[in-house]
Amino acid sequence: MSRRAAVVVLDACGAGALPDAGDYGDAGTNTLDHLAEAVGGLDLPVLGRLGLGSILPLAGIAPAATPALHGRLAPLGPGKDSTTGHWELMGVVTPRPLPTYPGGFPEKVLSALSEATGLAFCCNAPANGVAVLYEWGPHHLRTGEVILYTSQDSVLQLAAHVDRLPEAALHAACAAARGVLTGEHAVGRVIARPFRGTPERFLRTEGRRDYAVLPPERSYLQELQAAGAPVHAVGKVRDLFAGVGIDVAHPGATNARALAETGTLLRELESGLIFTNLVETDQVYGHRKDVEGFHRALREIDTAVGGWLGLLGDEDLLILTADHGCDPAAAHSDHTREHAPLLAVFAGGDGRRHDGALADVGASVLAWIAGREAPGLPGLPFV
Repeated sequence: MSRRAAVVVLDACGAGALPDAGDYGDAGTNTLDHLAEAVGGLDLPVLGRLGLGSILPLAGIAPAATPALHGRLAPLGPGKDSTTGHWELMGVVTPRPLPTYPGGFPEKVLSALSEATGLAFCCNAPANGVAVLYEWGPHHLRTGEVILYTSQDSVLQLAAHVDRLPEAALHAACAAARGVLTGEHAVGRVIARPFRGTPERFLRTEGRRDYAVLPPERSYLQELQAAGAPVHAVGKVRDLFAGVGIDVAHPGATNARALAETGTLLRELESGLIFTNLVETDQVYGHRKDVEGFHRALREIDTAVGGWLGLLGDEDLLILTADHGCDPAAAHSDHTREHAPLLAVFAGGDGRRHDGALADVGASVLAWIAGREAPGLPGLPFV
């Protein structure tokens, strides 16, 4: 088996509101469109040539003359976060929304967390991940209380200064918290958020770690493994699947590292799947509504994709997509319930449009690499 596939997730690069976006407070959202408007037009020649402007009208990007396969994908289940988005790309649909805590976590949960971790906490409210450091960081440094916060998504985040709680200790605390948050309180992710610096300039380190709830169903990743195809995860993908269906995890805490790791795998890997998350369009720029930074990150991705195209052979499939949106024009700073763009490059492919489910990605990867489908899993191959 010598076929390869690479699925690259441009985190938070949504392509227009889903029909039920209004139920999430996200009516009218469109991350890529509103980003293009905000920066006076997108400068993405490679993605444009592949057909990004053929998916939806975008300032600065005309429809491609000879696009790759292109379209928009939608989740089959609820949610608008990285966990459910990546799960759905690989055929796992959560049957019900993961729990969220707009009023903070209840006292019984906090007590259980303190008992399991040996820590005391402050904040306990939805918060912006950067602003919360400046609001609660000085208190944390004085008292040692770890900053516990959430968002509109199903997450519990623990932030601690490396001088107060070393990264390894914070990781251990998050692993213990993951063990507590089960049943009705089984949040999608517990996230370690170590930071450093002074109150004048706190900076997150690269020691973020995500502790995801186990996927509730079998995925296309496991189907690939059963077919003898190795699965390589770059960035936070391994954490999002709690390691299930992953053979080898590669670092990717920054886009630069994830892009470099993906390029190395495309040069060296003989077969299997490369599944990459590019986090900065979400974590660094999307939530902060930094449109110039968002655009700069996309230009760096565009350049990398141009290099990857030269590494592809007739047995290779490259899929570029997203997991949700993070519209800079939204009234809030959280994820937005949107379609994901789809660009797929493969030998024998054409410029047709494919609109379908996120799970079509996993179905296509399995069909491409193993030449078969997976009965019982959602998704229709487009290859």
